[in-house]
Amino acid sequence: IQDTFKVEVGGVGITNISSEVEGYDLSQNYPNPFNPSTTITFSIPKSEEVTLRIYNSLGQIVQTVINGDTLSAGKYRVDFSGANLTSGIYYYTIASGTFSETKKMLLIK
Repeated sequence: IQDTFKVEVGGVGITNISSEVEGYDLSQNYPNPFNPSTTITFSIPKSEEVTLRIYNSLGQIVQTVINGDTLSAGKYRVDFSGANLTSGIYYYTIASGTFSETKKMLLIK
């Protein structure tokens, strides 16, 4: 069995909202549940490569929001649109340096 997913990326913006942070953090998306867009906030304490991916409930990547980009230390806000995804549970994972964290979000249409 092979599942095929088509993802059309809407406007995804990464906004640095603060340069002073104490450590790594991945916040719960807001709003959650969401339709069709939500905001994901994270912090990194030093300049590092960051990867932020969205997975479906089968563990398949449905979107890579940040792909190994080097970001300066700070707190960031990412606007994510699930307009082209189906209702369901999704997971978002951040990886930066030795830090990795995953949280769950719910898309209801």
